Amino acid sequence: MRSEWIKRALAALTAVTVMAVAACNKGPDPVAVAANAEAGKVFLEKTAKEEGVLPLEGGMYYKVVSSPTPTAPQPAVTDTVKVHYEGKLIDGTTFDSSYDRGVPAAFPLKGLVKAWQIAIPKMHKGDTWMLYVPAEMGYGDQAMGPIPAGSVLVFKIELIDIQPK
Repeated sequence: MRSEWIKRALAALTAVTVMAVAACNKGPDPVAVAANAEAGKVFLEKTAKEEGVLPLEGGMYYKVVSSPTPTAPQPAVTDTVKVHYEGKLIDGTTFDSSYDRGVPAAFPLKGLVKAWQIAIPKMHKGDTWMLYVPAEMGYGDQAMGPIPAGSVLVFKIELIDIQPK
């Protein structure tokens, strides 16, 4: 009787372990990625038609919110930049915000997503931009924390300072 109970308990434990490991190794859901890609495509097409929105390479778009000193320095991709930023999904969900933390962030530009490596060097110190990023210039078909796989990202970026390398 006791031997039978131990066998069943071990079988159940093994099944749970296998399911847990399989869930951890599960890749992105291709249906969800495709749905995100389609919604993102529609969003970017609509955004591209808005007043003041301009194209960037890689299918990105941007809008200058403010540019107090258009002759101010611009960073190189090798520099560290100090920024305030807010990242949102196309449904308006905020996934990260230095504004919410109350402290700007400093990043080596070359360590960031491709979108930021392309867009921020075009900004001038003091500029604030909206940046509209297709999935392939962000995290692609990989989920990243609260960001679903295949997501178009929307950033408000304020370039506060540049620390040359």
